[in-house]
Amino acid sequence: MTEDKAKLLVKQEAYLEAGIHIGTKIRTHDMKRFIFKRRDDGLFILDLRVTDNRLLMAAKILAKYNPQDVLVVASRTYSGNAASRFASLTGIQIAKGRFIPGTMTNLSYQGFKEPKIIFICDPKGEREAVKESAMNGVPIIALCDTDNETKFIDWVIPANNKGKRSLSLMFYILTRELLIAQGKISSYDEFQHDVNYFEQTSEEQPVQASE
Repeated sequence: MTEDKAKLLVKQEAYLEAGIHIGTKIRTHDMKRFIFKRRDDGLFILDLRVTDNRLLMAAKILAKYNPQDVLVVASRTYSGNAASRFASLTGIQIAKGRFIPGTMTNLSYQGFKEPKIIFICDPKGEREAVKESAMNGVPIIALCDTDNETKFIDWVIPANNKGKRSLSLMFYILTRELLIAQGKISSYDEFQHDVNYFEQTSEEQPVQASE
């Protein structure tokens, strides 16, 4: 029983190789409780088990909503690539690139969205989305690095939210766990995609040989 409790969503080696636990040299007061230690080079290290548990809980929270009522905001290239895969596999909406002011508050804006919950990849780079969600009372789940403020964030996932491999692994896990929570797949064996799939852009997909 103890062994089951300690089991992670992926092997610890996968987390370590992706650098999901490696923060920055800045630690905000908000993120202090998620810090495991500070390395000799000054980088703060996040607690892997907390990240793992909060990724699982995030998937369970999102599973309670209709996918069309969920919006993932990904302003950076690396988060955008991985989030696009997540969105296409789960049916969740995505706001990729710069978040246009008024997206959630200006009814006359052509791209107006009215999500019931929002998933933020970086509260610092996507502060406008955080602001508009808070104004509308929309719950916020966010990937937060050691240098992030967590004001208005309802569910913090402490993680490296800047690295390509870290973001790809997190969205791989979130997609798999969300599909299971939604009942769309019944086991990990039924999940057809690997982490590399979440790193690629659509242009990078391998072309099938004709013979």
